Amino acid sequence: MDGIKTTAGVVTAAAVVMVFVFLTFATLSMIQLKEMGVGLAVAVLLDATVVRALLLPATMKLLGPRNWYLPRWLGWLPRPSRPVAPPALPPDRPLGGPPARPPVGALGP
Repeated sequence: MDGIKTTAGVVTAAAVVMVFVFLTFATLSMIQLKEMGVGLAVAVLLDATVVRALLLPATMKLLGPRNWYLPRWLGWLPRPSRPVAPPALPPDRPLGGPPARPPVGALGP
């Protein structure tokens, strides 16, 4: 449930932007674009309110740990049990810098 709380603001803001963009299609002269704009705006609004605010938290509460069930055929996916740390950089390569150049005359790959 922490993930839902953490991302709620971003998801809501993106939904509001998308609804307004799709509603601008309703101001166009082509009837097909009007229909598409209104339909997409309603769909995004329903997704952001009903699905993400009501159904998702309720389903997660009801299912508990079964939310994270992984079918056997998806067993090839990695299952991190804790946050994965980024790989350590070699001492001769500063963070964000280019890789160190091999010495002159060194054989490379």
